Amino acid sequence: MVNQKRIESLLRLGIGLLLLVILNQLAGIYPMRLDLTEEKRYSVTPATRAMLEDLQDVVYIEVFLEGEMPAGFKRLRKAIEETLSQFDYYADGLVKVDFIDPSAALNEKARNEYFRSLMQRGLQPTNLSYKRDGNKTEKLIFPGAIVSYYGQEVPVTLLRGSQSATAEERLNQSIEGLEYELANAIRILSNDRKKTVALIQGHGEPDSLNLAGLTNALLEKYDVFNVDLSTGNKDLGIYDAVIFPKPATVFSTEEKYEIDQYIMNGGKTLFFVDALRVNMDSASGEGTFAFPYELGLDDMFFKYGVRINRDYVQDIVCGEYPIVAGNMGDQAQIRMLPWPFFPMVNNFGNHPIVKNLDAVSMKFVSTIDTVKADGIEKIPLLKTSQYSMVNQAPVKVAFNELRKNLDPERFNQGSKNVAYLLKGKFTSIYKNRILPKGINKSEFKGTGKETSILICSDGDMIRNEFSLKDGTPMELGLSPYSQMKFANKDFVMNAVDYMLNDQGLIVSKNKSLAIRPLDKVKIAKEKLIWQLINLVLPIVLLVIYGVLRAYWRKRKYASFK
Repeated sequence: MVNQKRIESLLRLGIGLLLLVILNQLAGIYPMRLDLTEEKRYSVTPATRAMLEDLQDVVYIEVFLEGEMPAGFKRLRKAIEETLSQFDYYADGLVKVDFIDPSAALNEKARNEYFRSLMQRGLQPTNLSYKRDGNKTEKLIFPGAIVSYYGQEVPVTLLRGSQSATAEERLNQSIEGLEYELANAIRILSNDRKKTVALIQGHGEPDSLNLAGLTNALLEKYDVFNVDLSTGNKDLGIYDAVIFPKPATVFSTEEKYEIDQYIMNGGKTLFFVDALRVNMDSASGEGTFAFPYELGLDDMFFKYGVRINRDYVQDIVCGEYPIVAGNMGDQAQIRMLPWPFFPMVNNFGNHPIVKNLDAVSMKFVSTIDTVKADGIEKIPLLKTSQYSMVNQAPVKVAFNELRKNLDPERFNQGSKNVAYLLKGKFTSIYKNRILPKGINKSEFKGTGKETSILICSDGDMIRNEFSLKDGTPMELGLSPYSQMKFANKDFVMNAVDYMLNDQGLIVSKNKSLAIRPLDKVKIAKEKLIWQLINLVLPIVLLVIYGVLRAYWRKRKYASFK
């Protein structure tokens, strides 16, 4: 009898082990992951998944966020590790990750050499100050990664978010954008065919030096071409996107027709245009006046659903302008003063293009109103602060205004929209109208395909500044005076990325992670209670279990006497 029971037990054990082996094999053949978090933080978007599944070779990722760090950066490192684990899963093991501590060199000389090599590879350091064991500690870290594929590499900055946010909020914004930043780097390296972007010329646009920052940013992902419409080169259809960078002269009827039909055929367009012109060289003393541009595009914008008003917005939240405050010997003393005609936009709409974006620097910007356009979705992207006021043309622009205090009571007209994204099937401005001469009516389209148009009422936001030392063009959005880096480049690149792949990777920027901070007052009040629950209660329960088990065994075996 005893042997039979023992055999039955061994059989059950063997069957159980066999079932576990079978289930393990099935899990390997048919893997399945469940993300039970509210924000789906352990899931990736379908576009990212499809890109990873199409990888043909190993992707090597070096993450330079390792070693001793405060809790917030440890959380960022953990999130990076989890995101890349997801990448490796969908890439079938083709994502190889290495976490490196840049400060782990044996001596200071070797460490500094390594830091310089990382900066030459495109990573920017961050000076981190935190408390450790009650003492203040400073450490130079590189919150970024180098992604390598097929012998090419691209740097990725992983510490993103708005500079105006708290440290905890900025880390949270960085975690929200991890999937997009890392997946976008892989896409750049693995993309066989670059899409094409045309920069329109021939209408008084800024020269190549003034657009060097924009051009260099676009060249990281796209093939860029200068297209002069005024020379008769009107075949816009061969380009995936077209950018109008601050035109200053009127567009002819034939050029407008080509632009209109490009949009009707599904072309993506980005307009950075000024409503008024002002000569800053004449702004000293009593100043000058800003008068309207005549570009001939107003009826087109109106038909598509917006109107750029002939005004200027002044904003208390603004950038600074250098003026000569006096002389010391033969040296002019430059003083930076707030200039409300230069809004510093940190107020955004709800869209992936501007998700977690830092402040955008703008100059002489006009308000934009929406008008009726059937079937067109109008999404506001950039807005001035609530402390704004509007000046109708002709607008007086004088440096003397710099010396006035910015009284909030004057800036009381609320937030104003200065950039819109328009989406839908647009109607041609030439529908039910006489077409320009020489146009084949059979090729005309009165109603367009689904597409997107971005309209921004500031042409200067895509112009780069120049270095005060050697006069070379600077990165788009970088201030030559304060060295502050604004998000102009990120805004333009996000917009182009979205338009050329609106159901793709940039949609991953919609991911939101809720910050759930602990109640510090409640923690202090209930600290002792929770310490007792966590430390004493488990011991008490263990003692009670031991006593009850001893009592039960004593009663059970006492019956054998």
